[in-house]
Amino acid sequence: MTTRVLVVDDSGFFRRRVSEMLEADPLIKVVGMAENGDQAVKKAAELKPDVITMDIEMPVLDGISATRKIMLQTPTQIIMFSSLTTEGAKATLDALDAGAVDFLPKRFEDIARDRDEVRRLLCQRVRALGSRRATIPRRASPVSPPRPSAVSPMSKLASSHTGLIKLVAIGTSTGGPVALQKVLIRLPKNFSAPILLVQHMPASFTQAFAKRLDQMCAIEVRQAEDKDSLRPGVALLAPGGKQMRIEGRPGNVHVRINEENLTYKPSVDVTFSSIANVYPKDTLAIIMTGMGADGRDGAKTLQQRGSEIWAQDEASSVIYGMPAAVVDAGLATKILSLDEIGPGIVKRL
Repeated sequence: MTTRVLVVDDSGFFRRRVSEMLEADPLIKVVGMAENGDQAVKKAAELKPDVITMDIEMPVLDGISATRKIMLQTPTQIIMFSSLTTEGAKATLDALDAGAVDFLPKRFEDIARDRDEVRRLLCQRVRALGSRRATIPRRASPVSPPRPSAVSPMSKLASSHTGLIKLVAIGTSTGGPVALQKVLIRLPKNFSAPILLVQHMPASFTQAFAKRLDQMCAIEVRQAEDKDSLRPGVALLAPGGKQMRIEGRPGNVHVRINEENLTYKPSVDVTFSSIANVYPKDTLAIIMTGMGADGRDGAKTLQQRGSEIWAQDEASSVIYGMPAAVVDAGLATKILSLDEIGPGIVKRL
């Protein structure tokens, strides 16, 4: 099925460049262009595209304000084009709060050096979001039972986990910033376990994202630093562009941050696999919305060693890639809607 796209940017050159890349994909059709947010709101209502690519800084009406209006009037999957700066990070996080579901660097050199790779990644994101058009507006289902074949016999046994949880670890990607907010604001200040967060995000974004979460939540949230200790009620966010592991023994566990040239930086698999060496039977690991399968292998290692694995359900995921990989591998102890995850964690602990 063809994904219909509206391209919004005040630069005619950038509009044409994005349109050419998108239309090189036979499964994508650019149905319109707009040069400011006001035009974007009108054309979204008129053309009803599946996906909108949106600039942030524009005359007449900026991209964030346009996103708010579109989500109220004609809910649509919106990808923001952002600058990889501190100011760009803040603006992008505001856009995600306004209803955008994904973002890409506006400087294509920040995505990849090769033009063909840039085009491939852009079209991949657009097609993935276009396939979710039937779920707009996204609402978490009251109860989302697993598919009959989704949970393995081992997982069924694991669903009776009653042991003490000493660590909560959450991995996510596309749609993750808003999803993490919704989960973490449900946790009380006296939360009894440390938390590790892995969100696919550029290096310039994670510090601003951690600060935003910290301001919103009762628990403490900050970007992880090398040699940080794990403490109850403190959530450590993996820094963008790097990998986060833990090492040590329970009671004396610390974080190690290093640079590795892997596909995902940070990688959920890397963090989860390291957790399996320290808290093999005492971890609650949760995979939420995101593209791809990062986290599946790490979750498998954790499950094999006795830990508990939860996955976000399809109905409440922006992209049901990472959770589906865990569910389809038979690793999920529970499959929960986004609204159920936060209260579920509190109840479990």
